[in-house]
Order: sequence, then C-alpha cells, then structure tokens
Amino acid sequence: MTILKRSFDFVVSLIALIILSPVMLITAILVRYKLGSPVIFKQQRPGLHGKPFYLYKFRTMTEERDEKGELLPDHLRLTPFGQFLRKYSLDELPQLFNVLKGDISLVGPRPLLMEYLELYTPEQARRHEVKPGITGWAQVNGRNAISWEEKFELDVWYVDHQSFWLDLKILFLTAIKVLKSEGISHEGHVTMEKFTGTKNAKKSG
Repeated sequence: MTILKRSFDFVVSLIALIILSPVMLITAILVRYKLGSPVIFKQQRPGLHGKPFYLYKFRTMTEERDEKGELLPDHLRLTPFGQFLRKYSLDELPQLFNVLKGDISLVGPRPLLMEYLELYTPEQARRHEVKPGITGWAQVNGRNAISWEEKFELDVWYVDHQSFWLDLKILFLTAIKVLKSEGISHEGHVTMEKFTGTKNAKKSG
C-alpha cells in the first residue's frame, strides 16, 4: 500500500502540476496584485508521526494589523478574492509541490497547526499514524461544517480503513465537493474556529 500510494501520489501530482500550471500562474499574478507579497503562504505543520514540515498555500488574507501591531481577526483580513480562492480550493494548489516532495499525500488527514499536538487525546493523535493529505475522509464528510471531534473521528476511521480504492473514492468525492463549494466554513466563522481541546478528555501529551 505504501509504495503504491507514494507512486500514485508522485505521478498524479506531477501531471496535475503540469496541467494546472497556467491556472497557478494566473492565480499567483492575481494574488500578487490584490494581496501583495508574499504570494505563497508558508506555515509549519505536523506530518507523519507529528514530524514538522512547511505547507504551501496561496495566501488569501491581507496583513492588516491593529494599533498594537497585531494581526486583525481572520474575518477582517479575508477579502472577497480570498474567499473566492478558498471557495474553489485554488489556494490549496501549491500543496501539490508538498505531495511531490513526499511531505504529504493526495489523501490523508489534513495537516493542522503544530500547537494542536499537545491538545489531542491519545485516540485523536492517531491521525498522525499516516501522512497528512490535501484532502481526506473528513473533508468529504463535512469539511469545516462539522465539529473538531467529528472530524478527528473521521480521520482515525481513515487510518484504520485506508486503501487505494478508498483514496480514489475520496478524490472523486472531493472533486464534487469543490464544484459544489460545500463545507467551506464553520457556523459563525469564516473558516473553522481554533481547536482548544476536547472537554473532559485526557490529552496525549
């Protein structure tokens, strides 16, 4: 499974990068014009077994700050153009380079923030037993419209049931979700509220 998955990831991401290169170039130019530099948002995320790597995305927010020099809340920095990029997952395209490098897979639990590592329960932490992915079982079963706990349950379900055919099913369902623009944001938030831990649960750290 590991060799097949890696080979599939490499070939598909390479072909996708070649085919989508005009789209990525135009997106990069528009991001530079509308949001400024840097065009690529780079952030450290936990990979397989929690090992950190840098995830690449097209930036969707401005760098606007308050009088104290602190970044404004997400909903104030997310522009209509940024919302458009997120709606059609265009901001995710640079992650194909992460797949090519082997940092992540096409399919797997989404790589979240490093600060969440110490907040997971032992069961939730099992999501790091496989490589993270651009899309995953949680993304095609609610994405940001479901709770963190539901999302982690789906991630662990994927860890226990992963297969090549399940990956193909998830990629197919992802394409449908993107076209329908479903589950982009959590109720009351422009994306997904921060994870602060599961109440009354023993943490993995």
